[in-house]
Amino acid sequence: MAPHTTLLDRPRPSSPPPPMDWLTLGDAFEVACLVRCTPPPAAVRGPAEPYRPVAEFNRPEAALRLRQLLTRLDVPVEHEVVSGGLRRRYELHRLHVPGEHRATYAELYESGWRRGRRELLGGPAPGASTARAAWRGRLAAAAWRSALLAGGRHVRRHILGVRLTDRELAAVLVRGAALLEVPALLRPGAGCFVVSVADGPDRRRIMERAALAPARPPA
Repeated sequence: MAPHTTLLDRPRPSSPPPPMDWLTLGDAFEVACLVRCTPPPAAVRGPAEPYRPVAEFNRPEAALRLRQLLTRLDVPVEHEVVSGGLRRRYELHRLHVPGEHRATYAELYESGWRRGRRELLGGPAPGASTARAAWRGRLAAAAWRSALLAGGRHVRRHILGVRLTDRELAAVLVRGAALLEVPALLRPGAGCFVVSVADGPDRRRIMERAALAPARPPA
């Protein structure tokens, strides 16, 4: 007689990852913003991936910030510095997540970006807690910090701006500025989007809120 199939014999779907706490969300969202500020390095361009195992920055501050965040998230990262140019020398800072840790990195990247974006672009939920309201402001500050570290600076006498190729990140910055009580403008540039705030009090507020807080130790 053929054995009866029971519920225990059926393959069980993998359980969803536990929800992120606010500290983890803040770090994961900032990682995603930093990576989305720059195009994929030429060495890894090809079929689209849900995340990038490699990020390349032309400013050391952006690379060091990404290293700090990934370390706090328990994701190992390799940091390579590449020099180039003849008359005008330059350095590229390339960060690479080892293969065995890419699944963890991909989950943090995707979950951090998806939830952080939803928190900023969605309106405040009725009865939202004080903690949630405070963290929406911190997520907005994290997005601007990433853009100022890794995006293309577009500074003029009357504005502080950043150039981005990522339309969704540009929308996040505009909404984030509003949460920080600063009006921001979004306009198309040459193959990019430019998000800017006015010089004076608006610029000072963005710079103050986006400044790095004292580092918290890894959990």
